[in-house]
Amino acid sequence: MQSEPDESYNLETRKSFPDLVIEVVITSGGVDKLAVYQRLAVTEVWFWEDGVLAIFQWRGQHYEKINRSELLPDLSLDLFCRYVLYYDQYDAVTEFLAAISSEP
Repeated sequence: MQSEPDESYNLETRKSFPDLVIEVVITSGGVDKLAVYQRLAVTEVWFWEDGVLAIFQWRGQHYEKINRSELLPDLSLDLFCRYVLYYDQYDAVTEFLAAISSEP
């Protein structure tokens, strides 16, 4: 099993482990990877699988599945998911940024 995430981010300070990990699940092993991130106590783990986003938040002893990011509470997940599978990455980023800048 690969132990490196597809994407990882430190949000406020640089440290040896990320605050947020994003995994794109193509084959099996998605939620099983939580054990890897548990050892590091990664705050939030996102799994994108078959067009569905699942978010898990570290609760000190285990991960709990949540409906909304606690690290990025203002991020509209519906809007985010709309652009994940966009045919062109440049257009996706451009349109996503325009959409979030026009939100109230």
